Amino acid sequence: MTLWDPITVGRMQLPHRLAMAPMTRDRSRPDGVPTELNVEYYRQRASMALIVTEGTQPSADGQGYLLTPGIHTVAHVAGWREVTDAVHAEGGRIVAQLMHTGRVAHPDNTPHGRQPVAPSAVRPTGVMFTASGPQEMPTPRALGADEVAGVVEEFRHAASAAVAAGFDAVEVHGANGYLVHQFLSDNANQRTDAHGGSIANRIRFAVDVVSAVADEIGADRTGLRISPSNPYNDIVEADPHTLYSALLSALAPMDLAYLHLLHFGDEDLLRDLRRAWPTALLLNRAGTDIDTRVADLDAGLADVITVGALALANPDLPARVRAGAPLNDADPTTFYGGDHRGYTDYPTLEEVTSRAR
Repeated sequence: MTLWDPITVGRMQLPHRLAMAPMTRDRSRPDGVPTELNVEYYRQRASMALIVTEGTQPSADGQGYLLTPGIHTVAHVAGWREVTDAVHAEGGRIVAQLMHTGRVAHPDNTPHGRQPVAPSAVRPTGVMFTASGPQEMPTPRALGADEVAGVVEEFRHAASAAVAAGFDAVEVHGANGYLVHQFLSDNANQRTDAHGGSIANRIRFAVDVVSAVADEIGADRTGLRISPSNPYNDIVEADPHTLYSALLSALAPMDLAYLHLLHFGDEDLLRDLRRAWPTALLLNRAGTDIDTRVADLDAGLADVITVGALALANPDLPARVRAGAPLNDADPTTFYGGDHRGYTDYPTLEEVTSRAR
């Protein structure tokens, strides 16, 4: 396979294999409704094979950061519909990433000011940026056994809302130390009920969430993102090989649209998971150049490659890569919050060429 070969991923027909990874940008309205600036940002990048949105909270309790979008109210659906319509008008495909941050949150950043929820009352190290400045994240409240099923239903409702908003598919965020990942981990999950202790119990929440989403909108419109061995947000995984092998074994019979793997250098684990997964595998080898990522396609380790900052800084990335043209560098100082600068003002190759004439 080559980067430019088309591929079917679930219900989606992708014209090539260079996709955009999810990136939190903190530029939505305070109520979580996307803005016109968000519409333009995603529209500009519609030439990517697939766009996975920034993490989008499935409920008020799911919000951890300032100015992140939601997908659980009528207003959210209407706002996202403008985004999906704009992307589709340019011939693109767009997936909503459902992200419940769990314990990685602060009450000041949520619409109701409530204590964060998590598998267990274990406070993560680190601080959270709030409107009044950086604050230590508080100890979360452990979800009651009866509440866990309610959170699963929040994901189900959000998936339904995403389809109503015009998204082509939904990706469950099971990576980077957020709620689904917290249930998987050894340190964040100290439960002694059916969702804690053994690996079979710790994967249960992830399996239940993905199953609920697939049941609601179809397995061929459902994906999952994972990040084995990722310590981000104070996560510990003592045995990622056994953990993720068990998780994929439980999910494989569902025939999901795809698995999105954020890779952290364990090449043996990557190969094991690739062999274990029956449908499309999207691979994000973060921090590497395009040639390194394309080599994963050539080696059969991935069906689609996803990029983050490269897609942010180069709204016409596929055209630039095809042409062998220079790439814009991303500006990290404008990654989070702010206005159009470092968001919708990165020039396309055509614009750069026109200015040089």
